Amino acid sequence: MSGTRSSNDRSTAGGHKRPRHDLGNKVIVVLGAQWGDEGKGKVVDMLATDADIVCRCQGGNNAGHTIVVEGKEYDFHLLPSGIINPKAISFIGNGVVIHLPGLFEEAEKNEKKGKSLKDWEDRLIISDRAHIVCDFHQAVDGLQEVQRQAQDGKNIGTTKKGIGPTYSSKASRTGLRVCDLLSDFDEFSSRFKNLAHQCQSMFPTLEVDIEGQLKKLKIYAEKIRPMVRDGVYFMYEALHSSSKKILVEGANAALLDIDFGTYPFVTSSNCTVGGVCTGLGIPPQNIGEVYGVVKAYTTRVGIGAFPTEQINDIGVLLQTRGHEWGVTTGRKRRCGWLDLVILRYAHMINGFTALALTKLDILDTLDEIKIGVAYRLNGKRIPYFPANQEILQKIEVEYEVMPGWKSDTTGARKWEDLPAKAQNYIRFVENHIGVPVKWVGVGKSRESMIELF
Repeated sequence: MSGTRSSNDRSTAGGHKRPRHDLGNKVIVVLGAQWGDEGKGKVVDMLATDADIVCRCQGGNNAGHTIVVEGKEYDFHLLPSGIINPKAISFIGNGVVIHLPGLFEEAEKNEKKGKSLKDWEDRLIISDRAHIVCDFHQAVDGLQEVQRQAQDGKNIGTTKKGIGPTYSSKASRTGLRVCDLLSDFDEFSSRFKNLAHQCQSMFPTLEVDIEGQLKKLKIYAEKIRPMVRDGVYFMYEALHSSSKKILVEGANAALLDIDFGTYPFVTSSNCTVGGVCTGLGIPPQNIGEVYGVVKAYTTRVGIGAFPTEQINDIGVLLQTRGHEWGVTTGRKRRCGWLDLVILRYAHMINGFTALALTKLDILDTLDEIKIGVAYRLNGKRIPYFPANQEILQKIEVEYEVMPGWKSDTTGARKWEDLPAKAQNYIRFVENHIGVPVKWVGVGKSRESMIELF
């Protein structure tokens, strides 16, 4: 038929090929590769020194990142840790759940520590699609833990920050977003009351000061109004404007991911690379480098499977030397040997382009160091990471034993400064996972991150 064009004809009416779309800037992603507390904040802080935009894409103030600048320690839970860079914009994406009182408390607390947070309000942007954590969500979080303890004799170990209940409201389509708070307040109040009553019907002992909470939220609405933007448009403009360095700070970690973590002892969001796209509203083609942060040993807060855990003197040594207490909860972390099975699993999901190996110096005093290299189930090696908790508890770990370097690495500032046995440990990790180690951490400060390439 002379008047039609085939669907395969990609030329324009003028017979010329359509120009290929510019894919735009690529974001650099920093993700936890274990159960959290790997030192992501420090890696982000290092990369954020010349970043234009630093983003959070999921989680809430259940995360905890510690940054040391000029000898001062800053603790971040909800704010992107790039907020201490006065030249960068910090962006809280739609995938994040925001407790507004917590946001301002965190900023004020850190402001008192030094000048790095001065005028933070002027460089923070919040997506209008982000969901709000209400005070009653936090109360529900605590009640659910009590209920779990009573029914099963164990709890999940939630931070009681209201994160899970807020994501539950989001999935139930009864959640409240930032854009709702800034729109018709009467309509918002009506929906807030409905949600509060819904929670009270499930938890009869829940007390909610509805009018008091609404009054507070109305004040916070005006405080955040200048910071709120359409997040999708903001990110699109950032990706397609002149060359920009955009950094994404993952919260929590691969083994805490709602889909891929050690369920049910996980967080309520996707803290793997897919959560970057859904939590910021960006396409996969704009994902660039994906850096996995891994501690030179393994830690975990709360209960749940932990195959390489050391409930012995080694565990105590790692806990003591590593100062392993949770930034958010203050709870003591469980400690064990480095587990390359979980690291390989995290790489399968995230496609790490390089690794940051942190806290190598904690191993300085050990005579020998073990690395978990494989799992055995019923005497047979298995090539995957089991989904089921009961099966994980039956796993036997196969270890590679390496000699310790028995010397202080905290003064090392380049690869050549590290003892040969420490270099061997790093190379073993690289070769086993098939991902290069780009940074090695040997202390708390920015300067103690050795860059290898």
